[in-house]
Amino acid sequence: MVARNNNLRGEMKFNEPMSKHTSWRIGGNADKFYTPLDDKDLAELLVSLSENENIFWLGLGSNILVRDGGIRGTVIALKSTMADIDLMDSCRVIAGAGASCARLARFCSKNNLVGGEFFAGIPGLVGGALAMNAGAFGGETWRYVESVMTVDRHGQLHERNAKDYQVGYRSVKMPYEEWFVSVVFKFEEGDGEEAAKKIRQLLDRRAETQPTGLPSCGSVFRNPENDYAARLIEQSDLKGFKIGGAVVSEKHANFIINTGNASAKDVEELILYVQKTVLEKQGIYLEPEVKIVGEFI
Repeated sequence: MVARNNNLRGEMKFNEPMSKHTSWRIGGNADKFYTPLDDKDLAELLVSLSENENIFWLGLGSNILVRDGGIRGTVIALKSTMADIDLMDSCRVIAGAGASCARLARFCSKNNLVGGEFFAGIPGLVGGALAMNAGAFGGETWRYVESVMTVDRHGQLHERNAKDYQVGYRSVKMPYEEWFVSVVFKFEEGDGEEAAKKIRQLLDRRAETQPTGLPSCGSVFRNPENDYAARLIEQSDLKGFKIGGAVVSEKHANFIINTGNASAKDVEELILYVQKTVLEKQGIYLEPEVKIVGEFI
């Protein structure tokens, strides 16, 4: 239970439908759903939680599948909070965990910084990009990280160097039980107009090749080394394969679409079926990129 704390200034909701907060538009209810006002309010919340309270951090909900039984414990939602992006000097940018990756890309181009254009293709927040080393169009988040600010369960802030973390393809090993609050990126100075042009080109390419505008989580599976998950799924004749209201996209095989009435169970069963089929036909096990959380009904 959340202890009553008169110092909390954010918004607490109870029994909140996660379907309202995920890009798949599915998922059961969260016991508690808190949107902190700022980092100090976040620290107050964390102090008020018991040591064994389950904590789940939510950005734009674009890379998670919440099961139909919902989430026990407290969901901390960063959307619309801790979202500042500022210049520290000519090539360093400090961004809050609640800032959108797309806005970060635009900020860099407007300030004549190059290298961060790929962030325009990540449909999430900076905090989530840090947690999984998100990438798009050949770029990866931690390639540009210089340092991070984190918070622990006791509400204490810590400044960590990028070298404190083991980073791999779509993975970050966290050496501490802490969560990202902000980050300092280091980019290169360059031509902002060219960066903005590249962003437009990347977004045009995404619109041409991905089913944008439909309820999905983005890429479901990680790309195996020297191959592409979408190619393996397509070669296994799975485009258009459907379970309940969930279907493998005809436009991009590494996307699973909610056709309008999918349950989380439909999506999870389809994920498992794709894994099984690709393993049988291609001899390769596809690792999910999407994070599956919550309880079964």
